[in-house]
Amino acid sequence: MNIKIFALLLVVFIALIETAGDFFIKLAGQGKEYIDWKWFIPGFLIYMLTAVLWFFAIKHEKLFTAGVYFTIFTVLALVAVSVFYFKESINFYEVIGVVLAIISLILLGRFA
Repeated sequence: MNIKIFALLLVVFIALIETAGDFFIKLAGQGKEYIDWKWFIPGFLIYMLTAVLWFFAIKHEKLFTAGVYFTIFTVLALVAVSVFYFKESINFYEVIGVVLAIISLILLGRFA
């Protein structure tokens, strides 16, 4: 497998793993206490793991390219978790905002 393709696949994997970290951090803030440590610690550890993986991804890919892929997949994954797990509502304007953000990222990645 080409190292560039592997790096981009790693970036997508990192985005999904970081979404899991965001999930735990969100849970950590929903308890009766200010921080529910049983959820905060896994979220923090996942963030640390993604930082290490990010190093290897950008070692073999342009930072800008990796950033565009990472952002697109993070936005999509966070919207899915927000709506389907946390049952947070998303209105029409937010949907348009997400779609336009994805289009702008695609255009940046394609033509920059």
